[in-house]
Parts: sequence; structure tokens; C-alpha cells
Amino acid sequence: MALANAVAVVQKGKEGKTIYVVGGRTKTPSGISNLQNTTFAFNLKKQTWETCAIISDGINTTNFSAGAGVPVGSHSVLILGGDNGLTFHKIENYLSQIAQTDNPEEKSRLIAEKNILNTTHQGFYKGMLLYNTLTNKWSKLVVGLLWIVALLNYMDRQMLATMRPSMEIDIPELVSGENFGRLMAIFLWIYALMSPVSGLIADKLNRKWLIVGSLFVWSAVTYMMGYATSYNQVYWLRALMGVSEALYIPAGLSLIADYHQQKTRSLAIGIHMTGLYVGSALGGFGATIAAAYSWHSTFHYFGLVGVVYAFILVFFLFEKKVSETTTVDPDSLSSNDKQSLFKGLALLLTNISFWIILFFFAIISLPGWATKNWLPTLFSDSLGISMEQAGPLATITISFSSLLGVIFGGILSDKWVQKNIKGRVYTSAIGLCLTIPALLLIGFGHSLFHIVTAALCFGFGFGMFDANNMPILCQFVSSKYRATAYGILNMTGVGCGALVTSILGKYADSGTLGNGFALMAGVVLVALLVQIIFLRPQVNDYTDA
Repeated sequence: MALANAVAVVQKGKEGKTIYVVGGRTKTPSGISNLQNTTFAFNLKKQTWETCAIISDGINTTNFSAGAGVPVGSHSVLILGGDNGLTFHKIENYLSQIAQTDNPEEKSRLIAEKNILNTTHQGFYKGMLLYNTLTNKWSKLVVGLLWIVALLNYMDRQMLATMRPSMEIDIPELVSGENFGRLMAIFLWIYALMSPVSGLIADKLNRKWLIVGSLFVWSAVTYMMGYATSYNQVYWLRALMGVSEALYIPAGLSLIADYHQQKTRSLAIGIHMTGLYVGSALGGFGATIAAAYSWHSTFHYFGLVGVVYAFILVFFLFEKKVSETTTVDPDSLSSNDKQSLFKGLALLLTNISFWIILFFFAIISLPGWATKNWLPTLFSDSLGISMEQAGPLATITISFSSLLGVIFGGILSDKWVQKNIKGRVYTSAIGLCLTIPALLLIGFGHSLFHIVTAALCFGFGFGMFDANNMPILCQFVSSKYRATAYGILNMTGVGCGALVTSILGKYADSGTLGNGFALMAGVVLVALLVQIIFLRPQVNDYTDA
């Protein structure tokens, strides 16, 4: 096969360094090109060619020509841009017809139509596809794109927790632990109240634009935080950030769940969750950057990054619906939407399994949010170190171990559920088991070894739990209502986070913050027992009529 405009990339394959030739086009006697959806591999060691997987987004195949390709990591090939042939074939058809006609009027009409197409078409292929040379599979780069959004989501909200000492100089109200707890809690309360609304919106509207809009607004708010001069200004900006950030998680997770089916769902969501943990860790350096420059500049820099990335997503992120859209009578659209809304809520609120998931999700959210908002302070108090040291140490410890936990938990869950339908539940339960002794040691430990070891154990267990929340939800809720369901989970979990954040503020002022952490081990044990005893999935991917 003679190929033109193919992409050639050198990357490691199963048997060492390999040249991968992706897509391309071939000429035909008619003058109309055949665009290819092929992937070929040339083994440099054996000097042999092999036909690999057809180019696809993991679900639908696509042709590809005249694009760009780069090696990513050690075993992946990324392609983007280029042409899938839809517009190109139309132009070639016009050129062929123009060459064949002898009628001047017909030729002029065809030329005019071709020129209109050239100047008004919406561009060529805009997708970003990733090929894994080990698994010989193509997939759309949704998780990678949303990973950065997840990073920014937690980075922007988390850095305030470590920048308190720098901001106290200009905003003296922050000296009070109770005031600081209120500042952290207002974000969580607003975030909680908005979460079910965000889920309902994500189930009805285009999730791409919800994600882009949410990222742009919270990044702009982060930028504006750098101009705040009073406690009230910071307070209301945090509230606005809660509104905008709440739109992301239900939309992002349901989009990933639609792109990744049963065998890769936990791992895909787990990889996405690592973005949250990396963002949380980077947010821990807020105090370090603020000490080197200023807290105003820190907010400005982080905010600008998000604003720029929101514009990038406009071109590369795409919606994916599992079921085809149906045509409805416009006069009955509003009525149908209301019926669908109430039906979805009714199905969720009458589902006993959903209430069980809601219960243990809410309980583990208590220590989950406590570690995000108060662990740097606990590290500083228990170890007698400055916040510039305690902030990065606490956030990196939790984030690094959680990152390992979600990857391990995602892989284990995806494999276990193929053999036992409760595999995801058991994986999540193992994670909860690890958090119980960790919370006790975090609360009562006073040496660097004890507290850091406990934080690593908590983070790993929490990561295993976190990677399986949406996959477990998929076992009990259909794709039509998953964003709504996760929105309700988020509301309850974050509401519990707001409550525990405020309560721990009082513990911090009284010098007993460690006791507050240790007490949470008991309630996690109750949640663990409820999860194991009462949660009984029947299928891996629930569907309803």
C-alpha cells in the first residue's frame, strides 16, 4: 500500500523500538482519495510489518490523514488535528466535477460552491486520540484533558489552606481559627448546595460547555482573590468559587464513565482522580510561593493558568452521549423535561442501594475534607514546624499516597469485578479499612515518622475508595441519571466536609485538633460495616427501561 500524508512515530512496542505508521491516504483512478483508518507497526529489530488496531475513539472508527503525531510516555502515541475525510472528499468531488464538465455555467456554479465550502467549513478533525502500544487499543484523550481540569480544580481551592499565615498580615481576621474555618466552610456549603443542581444540569445539557464554563469562572475568581483587601471580599469570592467548581465533578465523571465501559471504568476514573491529588499537592506550595513573592501574585498566576486552559478545551474536548438523541414535539418539550427530572429523582430517592452509597460516601467525606483543610495545621502544631514546611509536607504526603491508591484500586477493581460482581465494593471496603488506624495515629501521633506514616496509609486507603465511587454508582444507577446521582453524593459529602471543617476550627482554637481526627475513626468503622453488609450489586453496568 502506497500511503501519503500518514503520521509516522517512533515508540516502544511489545518487542522494543517500533515505527508506527498511522492513517494516510491513497489516490484512486477517479481522482478521489481513499483516506485510511489503519495502524501499521514496523519492528526495527525483526525488520517486519504488522497490522495493528483500526483508528478509533474507543467506540467509533475514524479515518485520519495529514495530522500530527507524537510519542507520549513510554508506550503511547498521540495523534491530533488532521483530516478525517468528510470535508476533503467534498472538495475532491467538486474538483473532479469541475474538471469533467464543459458547461461554463455549471463550471462557475461548482467553483462558487467549492469556494464557499473552503471558506465556511468548520475545520477538519478536532479530536485527540491515544494509542497504547502494549494493549493495541485506541481511545479518545478525554481522561488526559480532564486530568488537568481536575488538577486545577483542587489546586485553586486548596492553596488557601496553606496561605493563611501570609494573608494574616493584610487580613487580620484570619488569625482566628474559627474565622478561617468559616472561610473554608462557606466554599463547602455553597459547593454542596450546588452539587445536585449541577448534576441535574449535566444530565440535561452539553457537559463540554459546563466543564469549560466552570473552569473559566473559578479560575477568574482565583485571579480576583489576589485583589482582595478584606475578610468579607475573600469570603464572598470563596462562595462564588463554590458555585463554579461544583459544576465540574458531576459532569466530568459522568463523561468519563460514558467513554469508558466496564473493563476500564475504575482505572479511567482513578487516573482522573490523581489529577485532584496532584492539584491538592501543588496547592500545598501556595504558602511557599507566597513567602517567596506575595499571596496576591500567587492567586494571579494560578488563576491565569486556568483561564488559558479553558480556551484550549473549547477546541479539544467533545461531548459523548451513550444513546442517540430522539426528536420530540417542541410543544411537549418542557413537560417531558419536567417528567424526566422528577422521574430521575424519584428513581434515585426510592433506590435503597443509592441511600447506602450516600451514607458511606458522606461518612468518609468527614476525614476526607478534614485532611484537605486541617492536616497542614495539625502537622505544624504536632511537629512544631512552620506552615511553609507543613503545607507541602501534609498535602504531598496525602496526595502522593492517594495517587498510588486510586491507580491500585482502579486496576484491582476492574480485574476483581470480572470474577466477582462485588469486586468494586470489596476494593472500596479495603480502602476504608486502611483509613481507620490511620486516623487514630494521625490524631495521637507526635513524631514525624508516626504522623507521616499514618497520612500515607490514610491517603492510600482513601484513594482506593475514591477510585470506585462512580463505578459502584454505575452498578445501581443508569447512565441517564449518574450525574444527578453524583451531584447528590457530592452535596452530602461536601456538606459533611463543611460541618467538620467548622467543628475542627473550634478544636484547633482549643489545642485539641488531634482528638478531632481520632474520633472520626469510629464513624468510618460504622460506614464500613454498612457498606459490606448491605450493598449487593447484581450487574456491572446498570440500565433501566
